[in-house]
Amino acid sequence: MFSSALQNAKKVHRLSRQIHKSALKVVEDHQLEETVTSSFASFINGIGPDHLSDIVRHRSKRMILDNIGVGLVGSTTHVFNLILQYCQDLYSSGYGNGALSSVYGRKGLMLSPTLAAFTNGVAVHSMDFDDTWHPATHPSGAVLPALLALTQMLSKEKRISGEDLLTAFNVGIEVQGRLMGFSHEAKNIPKKFHPPSVVGTMGSAAASAKLLSLTKEQSAHALAIAASLAGAPMANAATLAKPLHIGNATRLGLEAALLASKGMEANSLILDYVPGCSGFSAFYGDYQPKSLSPAGEDYEFLLEKQDIAFKSFPAHLGMHWIADASVSVRNRLINHYGSFNPFAIQSIVLRVPVSKYINRPYPESEHEARHSFQFNSCTALLDGEVNIGSFSEEKMYRRDLHNLLSKVVIEHPEDNVANFDKMYGEIVILLKNGDVKIGKTDTFYGHWRNPLSRESLLKKFRTNALHVLKEGQVEDVIQMVENIESVTDISLQSSTL
Repeated sequence: MFSSALQNAKKVHRLSRQIHKSALKVVEDHQLEETVTSSFASFINGIGPDHLSDIVRHRSKRMILDNIGVGLVGSTTHVFNLILQYCQDLYSSGYGNGALSSVYGRKGLMLSPTLAAFTNGVAVHSMDFDDTWHPATHPSGAVLPALLALTQMLSKEKRISGEDLLTAFNVGIEVQGRLMGFSHEAKNIPKKFHPPSVVGTMGSAAASAKLLSLTKEQSAHALAIAASLAGAPMANAATLAKPLHIGNATRLGLEAALLASKGMEANSLILDYVPGCSGFSAFYGDYQPKSLSPAGEDYEFLLEKQDIAFKSFPAHLGMHWIADASVSVRNRLINHYGSFNPFAIQSIVLRVPVSKYINRPYPESEHEARHSFQFNSCTALLDGEVNIGSFSEEKMYRRDLHNLLSKVVIEHPEDNVANFDKMYGEIVILLKNGDVKIGKTDTFYGHWRNPLSRESLLKKFRTNALHVLKEGQVEDVIQMVENIESVTDISLQSSTL
């Protein structure tokens, strides 16, 4: 009798749980229509190629081309080789899943999709040469490697067109921009989390969810899962580990979407503000989210309103203001005296925003040099430019350069805020003869207010891509990206990089 009663009790308990789950699902489904998180999921699910304006298409193609170029040249770096060896070791140990994706600059070498995305993401940021947006993040590198890996993974089941990829790419970029817009703190140069490791992971998840054709509910779960995989501290900027932030963002966002496609679930309010229980608000102290507008005919992408910044040399974006200002004052000295003589300089004052991690008087590695106002200013003074070769050991440890570094003084004017939309770079040269020359830049060439011309962007791409590809292949990539809407199977193009 006791056994029978126990069985009946268990049946009642199971039935009550089923009723409770059903009721809870009704409540949750009702709430889902009213939440910030569900509005993002609806956007991912509902956006289509017809929503992309000509401006958005033009700007996002430029981003894709530039990102491929910096990824290709990044595949020649020390940190890329470290990560590639690590991923090959994982894959040969049985980590791979049989769906193979290609790696930048290594024709014929294949990895699992998530490891390929990770490796290519590291390549993109290995030199800090990738694009930058405002609020500050590196949007393309967190998204494109995941999508390229996915196109090859999915090629066994269906063809992914260039139009499909372009749409998913813009979904990933838009989600990043919208999330950063929920915080005033995010608009300034970061102090806590490296932004692409946070919003980039979410963007990768959103873009991957779109390419995987996830349902609205699955897309919401993909975002929630990605939030549990996001975040990297700013202390690792200017180290060999910083490229991992982009690599992890693109890889983990892809993994989040793949997990959601398999049935993994997570908090359906992850993007909402819930007092006493942090979701995405954990990353930003002043987080104030708003629902995303439906993907209707009049939807306006952020990329339509604001262009992207492309770098002309591989370093932190802040370096481009001070390098431009330094080149301008160098030219003034040459025009006045007929030549530039570093030994005639008594002192150098740099007026820049307060930002500890890019104030490095004597950088000891190429990664620190890419994050040093002092190094980039003095290099621009000596050479009249900063380029890829500027960060070689031969250039970094020149006696003339260190002589100039010893003369640099940093000042932080109150009106020079740590914000990529408002900051400026100013250099004051005091000569031993008492003369003073000043150079100042508030908008460098390549900034979203002063975008690179098509010719300049193509020159950058060709220079970068030729480190890996032959000239004919380089031109083929340019044609493919510029006419991406006509590509019927993007996986075939991915494998040639």
